[in-house]
Amino acid sequence: MMSRLLPHPFFSLTLTVVWLMLVNKVTVGNVLLGGFFGVVVPMITAPYWPGRPTVRKPVHVAGYMAIVLCDIVVANFQVAAIILFKRNKTIHSQWVEVPLDITSPEAITILAGTITMTPGTVSAMLSADSASILVHCLHTDDPEAVRDQIKHRYERRLKEIFP
Repeated sequence: MMSRLLPHPFFSLTLTVVWLMLVNKVTVGNVLLGGFFGVVVPMITAPYWPGRPTVRKPVHVAGYMAIVLCDIVVANFQVAAIILFKRNKTIHSQWVEVPLDITSPEAITILAGTITMTPGTVSAMLSADSASILVHCLHTDDPEAVRDQIKHRYERRLKEIFP
């Protein structure tokens, strides 16, 4: 019964919180409406979710989020410095192919989103066999270092979180 009412409890909680952030006011009505959306939307979309993603080490999710948040803040300053102080002809944009060891669609999606959310990098394309992702870097002199950093800081942690 509970799995029919809340087929994806984390998704329900996320929808409720996002709703409260969108309306920018916590009132009883907004909490009830957000809770309503948090229950109804997952119930309606449950048939389209063939399997629930499994998280092997949920404790590591908070650590991953903290690292990504730190990297976003640092990258904002780095991109600002590039834009403000580098001349256009000294900026070396590069395409970097990052081979993937992760196979979970959820983990690949989170990795691509993490790369795109970090200023200065954009995940541009996933290979047809999901074996690599193409990343564009605003400025780098060492594409291999960018690839290694993505694999070490993000992919390694996602391999621990998702099976």
